[in-house]
Parts: sequence; C-alpha cells; structure tokens
Amino acid sequence: MRIRGAVLDRIGDPSPFAGSTPIRVTDLDLDLDGPGPTEVLVRVEAAGVCHSDLSVVDGSRPRPVPMLLGHEAAGRVVTVGSQVGGVTPGQRVVMTFQPRCGDCVGCASGGLAPCRPGSQANGAGVPLAGGSRLRSERGEVAHHLGVSGFATHAVVDHRSLVPVDDDVPPAVATVLGCAVLTGGGAVLNVATPAPGSSVAVVGLGGVGLAAAMTALALDDVRVIGVDPLRSKLAVARDLGIHETFTPDEAAARGVKADAVIEAVGRGSVFAAALDLTAPGGRTVTVGLPRADDLVEVSPLALVAEGRSIVGSYLGSAVPSRDIPRYVEMWRAGRLPVERLISSTIALEDINRAMDLLASGTELRQLITFDDEGC
Repeated sequence: MRIRGAVLDRIGDPSPFAGSTPIRVTDLDLDLDGPGPTEVLVRVEAAGVCHSDLSVVDGSRPRPVPMLLGHEAAGRVVTVGSQVGGVTPGQRVVMTFQPRCGDCVGCASGGLAPCRPGSQANGAGVPLAGGSRLRSERGEVAHHLGVSGFATHAVVDHRSLVPVDDDVPPAVATVLGCAVLTGGGAVLNVATPAPGSSVAVVGLGGVGLAAAMTALALDDVRVIGVDPLRSKLAVARDLGIHETFTPDEAAARGVKADAVIEAVGRGSVFAAALDLTAPGGRTVTVGLPRADDLVEVSPLALVAEGRSIVGSYLGSAVPSRDIPRYVEMWRAGRLPVERLISSTIALEDINRAMDLLASGTELRQLITFDDEGC
C-alpha cells in the first residue's frame, strides 16, 4: 500500500536540519507491504519526536539509510497476521521499540537486559522477523527500531504492541511507549526508591520529566530536578517536584540523592549524576551518548562509598507488564503524562522539529495523523 512518511536519506548533515533537510516527507514513492504471519498493520494516530530519532539524524548512533524514522507511536490495528493473537482490528495499541522474542536470555531477565534478537534486528534496521516491509523507487527502506512510526501506517511485530482501552487517548498512548517506559522504568524497575529516600533526575526533557513524575507518584519520596534550562526547572516545579537546581547550583550546594537518574546521554552529564549520588546510592543511566563519549570513574569511590552504577535500556521494561501499570497510574491522576507534550506538529515540520529537539527547549513534540482523541 502507498503511505506517507518521513524518510531519513542522509546521516550527519549539518544543522540546522531545516536548511539541510536530511529527512524528506513523501507519499509519491513510499510503499508498505502487508503484515507477515507474526505482524500487525497499524494506522498511526500520533508519534513522538525523541532524542533516539535525533541521534540517528546527527550521526550519534549510525543506522542504515534510507530509513523511515519514528519509534514512539500509537494507533489503531487494521489487520493482523495469521499467527497473531491478543490484538484485534480496531484496537488502539502502543508501539514500543524493543520487541521481546520471549525465548532468549535477555527476555528471561524480566526486563533487566534487552531482547537479543530484538536488539540485533533494531541494529540492522529490520523487523524482528527479518527483511523489510518498506520500499521506494530507490530500493528497500530500513525500519527504525521495529516501528517506523513517522508515517500514516506501520507494520509492526505483535511483540512490539501493547493494547490499551479507548479511554487512553492517542497522545497519552504515544508517550507511554518510550518516554514513560524509559523514565518511569528507571525509577520503578531499577532505582526502586524506598519510602523516606530521595530521587534526583538530571535532564528534564521528556524522559527525565517522566522519571520525575513517576517518582512523585510514590509515597514519601523526595524528588529533585536538575537541568541547565530555567524554563524546564519551572515546568518541574509546576508539576510538584520538591527541589530544582541548575547543575552548577547543585554542585555548589553539595546536593546528594539516594538514587540519581541520568536522562540526557552525554558523558559530562553522567559525571554530574555520579557526583550527585549519595553514599550507598545508585546512579541509573538511561541516556544514549555517542560511542566515543567517555568518562573516567574512580572504582575506589564506588567501593568506599558503597555506590553502584546501573544502565537501563527502555527503563528495563517488559512493556506488556509495565504499560498497564502506567495506564492505571494515569487514570488515577497520579501520572499526568499529557504534561510531557510541549507542542503538536505536522509531519512536514520534522526537520525543524529535530532542530528544536537539539536546542533542548522542547519536551515532547507530537506528530498527529488523526485528530480523534488527541
């Protein structure tokens, strides 16, 4: 079928991307095959613009091109493959970027490790079942993290989908698939703060604010927000975060927390998060820096102070387990994830959206394909 989508043709073009236009939006030569036996055709309702998209555009995480971008999305099921159960046409689904095969060592870890076949497929730019469902007159088009949600339709493995009820609007369903799974999971699945403890979040973008919201939803947990932008600190205070600091202010005042979530993906920010971690505490890093962005760490400091460092991919989530939990928190008014959405844009604005994301001024820009419920 012919679809409209945003295809990244070149990696590493100079910014501003609104000028170099590495991403083209087309409906003239972009075709999507029907779903295979384990796959589902989804009509996309909304998709979020995330740093994991930007990291492909700017070359921080090279991927095969041309590639149809977008990994955080929600939509309605159109058709299902012959071996698919659990989702039916008409259902709203959250698309997640880490398929779980259910059989590998990673899948047996309860979310602490990524699915190995899923990670291999994501790196190769293909669905979990292999091959490609996307093509243009120039040849095959790679899939982004098994979703490719910057399009009117997507073919996604059923193991990358979680159904939600119709009372969950597309905007909410969309951010559950990446921002909330990643940030919220870093708190609930990895940091696991005890009552009376403190959680600091370094970097208050979409993922960082999702982490802070989740920590605020817990009983008797002190939440600290750290970001260089005063505008984001103001948003954090408006959400009820107990204390906010710029990185310089936090360092000057000797701020410490029992658990620290690093949500930027930059070596210098990771180092700052380590410095914020109290003795006996845990530093959880969810950002994705460049491969050559390195930090020196003193093992002596970790041993002498009993501190630990843990990496968390997609919030160490099992989406089918965790998304229903976040939905219930949202329904109860404890997780106002709508506040993560800073603007709604058209697909044609995608290059400029990457510039805004790189500037740090946006939380989550949402691309909408259907006005219903958004």
